[in-house]
Amino acid sequence: MADQALSGLKVLEFANLVSGPYCGKLFADLGAEVIKIEEPFRGDESRRREPFAQDIPGAERSGLFAYLNTNKLSITLNPKTTKGNSIFMELVKGADILIENYPPREMEKFGLTYENLEKVNPLIIMTSITPFGQTGPHRNYTAHELNTYQGSGYGIISTVTYEEPVPPPVKGGGRQSEFGAAQAAAVAAMCAVHVRDSIGAGQHIDISIQELMSGQNESGIQHWVFAENEMGGVTHPVLQPILPLPCKDGWVFLMCVEDHQYDKFIELMGNPDWNESELFENRFTRADYIDALAPLLSEWTMQYTKEEVFEMSQAAHVPVAPAYNSEEVVNSPHLAAREYFVEIDHPEIGRAAYPGAPYRLSLTPWKIEHRAPLLGEHNKEIFCNRLGYTRQDMVKLNQSGVI
Repeated sequence: MADQALSGLKVLEFANLVSGPYCGKLFADLGAEVIKIEEPFRGDESRRREPFAQDIPGAERSGLFAYLNTNKLSITLNPKTTKGNSIFMELVKGADILIENYPPREMEKFGLTYENLEKVNPLIIMTSITPFGQTGPHRNYTAHELNTYQGSGYGIISTVTYEEPVPPPVKGGGRQSEFGAAQAAAVAAMCAVHVRDSIGAGQHIDISIQELMSGQNESGIQHWVFAENEMGGVTHPVLQPILPLPCKDGWVFLMCVEDHQYDKFIELMGNPDWNESELFENRFTRADYIDALAPLLSEWTMQYTKEEVFEMSQAAHVPVAPAYNSEEVVNSPHLAAREYFVEIDHPEIGRAAYPGAPYRLSLTPWKIEHRAPLLGEHNKEIFCNRLGYTRQDMVKLNQSGVI
């Protein structure tokens, strides 16, 4: 079998929770060697985040950590100590990429700036993922998903109403901005690897999560720049019906923004008599009387399951989407046919299914070869076998809080 796409690439990951570790996972699952540097005794913060296997908390039982850290090696190291800092620099010498997501002031305090790292390894590609970037008045702000989501305008465009009062901003579930930033960071780092191979120089990649989200909030920014119009909030309701409709077993989302789409849906429903009312004769009147129209549409969809409504609508060329819950996604026949989910054995968690890759490489496949590592599981391999430390050295390093 051919090597994986990134076989031979050496990556250090000095990061917590989602953005840095997911970036590292993208490399590891394509064959790069990723050494994850964790805080001694505590490890990555995600080790303490739900969900836990069998609902029993434990540093080796977090589903979030198990998913984010497949195929990686784990070592413990405290670069705040003099010796730990020296070892960190030894690791940098042999690395192609360093992924980190600490606040700039923290990296400066550790002495782990790009200026210092490139002195040790001029070819190093340092990939920094932070809420607001390495420069600017907010560079040192501590932030969470809530801050970057709202700081990008996403919370406002996520709320749309057709009448006053304007609803408050909302936040999407999970940590969407951090996963997105990780993907941008991985792409940028691979571009830097290509440039390095061409000109023989590394570089510092500055990823701002706020900027990532601002650039992908659909056309919200353009709405304001071109028309000084806020995309979210009160919107003229000329495109109707756009609404969720209940079914026997959940919901579908209907989006008939064009008259011909609405006409086909009405035909699918059997051309009910109520549609002859002047209240529903065009998109403008349907928008004005959407509160009257929605229950009539729901009365029909409630006769069927969401899959039945979806299949009938697809055949009639009507834009309808079933709203799947997590159980339905995991059990999706389509995803099963594509072998999307991967089952992994873990000594603490047991055997469980994890999301796979959203892409297929025909010659250099993506694959999970190793479960997420236990905390410090590869200390001996890295410190003794590669860096030349003895077992006695390891004992001293452990006792002094270096590893």
